[in-house]
Amino acid sequence: MRFLLASASPRRREILSKLLPVFEVIPSSEEEKPDRRLPPEEYVAALARAKAENVFEKNPDAVVLGADTIVWFEGEYLGKPSNAQDAKDTLLKLSGKEHRVYTGYCICRREGRTEGVCCTKVFFRSLSVEFIDEYVRSGKPLDKAGSYGIQDDARLVERYEGSYTNIVGLPQEKIKDELEKIGVIK
Repeated sequence: MRFLLASASPRRREILSKLLPVFEVIPSSEEEKPDRRLPPEEYVAALARAKAENVFEKNPDAVVLGADTIVWFEGEYLGKPSNAQDAKDTLLKLSGKEHRVYTGYCICRREGRTEGVCCTKVFFRSLSVEFIDEYVRSGKPLDKAGSYGIQDDARLVERYEGSYTNIVGLPQEKIKDELEKIGVIK
């Protein structure tokens, strides 16, 4: 059975490789964005569904996994930063506060579609301006929703409630359960 990951994310690829030894990566060409007025669960589910369906349409004999991750903070979506200053501003907002990370996933196959959303609460440490400047200069936050990667530096996050791999970009436990249910893995 051919399995495709509809994402260019190296972090999703790494997490999925712990579950499946062989799969292909075919990033979605889907550019359409759902209505940002949707609640975060619906918004991220729509993003994941669009990615999976886009790749599945071109590969109908494969099983396709699409996923997307967003950071939700005080009623707004925090996506990938547009530049270093945007990353710094985002990290200053998150410093010492709680936010939520949502990852939507969608698995398309000939027999139908399976989808879901995982949410993890994240509690940031109070970050100094010096630490934020150092972290932003490293370039690490520039390709990540919310301008950070939990795996980048232990000084970022005080604690979290829920799935660690969800914060990284793919809820490994949920994906494993879904792949077992549909017989992709045993």
